[in-house]
Amino acid sequence: MRYVGVGLVMLAAFCWGITGGIADILMNKGWDPIVISLYRGAIGLLCFFIWFLVRIRKNLILSTRLCVWSLLAGIGIAGNFTFYFLSIQASSVAVAATLMYTAPVFVLLISFLLRIERSTWFKWGCITSVLLGIIMLTGVYHTESVSVSLYGVAAGLASGLSYTLFIFGFKNASTIGKPQTTLTISFFTFCLVLLLFVDKGAVAAVATSDDIGWFLLLGVIGAGISFMLYLIGIRSTTAATASMVSMVEPVTASLFGVLLMGDHLSIIQFLGMVVILITITLLSVKHSN
Repeated sequence: MRYVGVGLVMLAAFCWGITGGIADILMNKGWDPIVISLYRGAIGLLCFFIWFLVRIRKNLILSTRLCVWSLLAGIGIAGNFTFYFLSIQASSVAVAATLMYTAPVFVLLISFLLRIERSTWFKWGCITSVLLGIIMLTGVYHTESVSVSLYGVAAGLASGLSYTLFIFGFKNASTIGKPQTTLTISFFTFCLVLLLFVDKGAVAAVATSDDIGWFLLLGVIGAGISFMLYLIGIRSTTAATASMVSMVEPVTASLFGVLLMGDHLSIIQFLGMVVILITITLLSVKHSN
């Protein structure tokens, strides 16, 4: 049972990695990233609402703190998805991914400032190791082939900060109320925020397109199943540990590309995957002990 919390968070990140591959397929088919994100969240909301209705009497217990933290988590998810795609448009996938995965640094700094966790060399070593692995995996060190703009960097860092917000939002909400209630409130907020920016015509076109199956798969795996696992898992681990364990996501996305989309990994990218996985394994064992 010592590994259950960390294991569930890791499984959630594994699902997010698969989601990245599905989203890439849909973007290559010409679908707008914001439309893809909205469908992911909306299908997830439907899953959570059905789960909420199963035991509605127990799930209807609300409090102001639960609603506030759930709302913040929903805003964090919407910001994370939106700023991540804006960063990709303004710079590149490599830059956007590397900046978004600075989230563990923000989480750890906030945890230290609020005295939720103690600062140790081991934790800073894990952060450094994971970021190094992500840099190797994304290839952001190839400065001659990576386009960087101030807007792209700002959007990438904003996606990391938004990621941090939803981690703390879910962590605090999970200690107050039921996961069904938290997820329903969060993803309802998420959908409301994205509806302000999305092309309504493109949203309507999805329902009659041949790609509707991909959208359903995206929502069920990328939101429905993954966030259920994540919220249950984060109840028994710290926000900092959850943020670092979630870094298995880019590894899964890369493997998805290699196995199903014909992508190729260089030796340095493969070593980056190994560094991330070894660090996460050491962190999981240390946390459990």
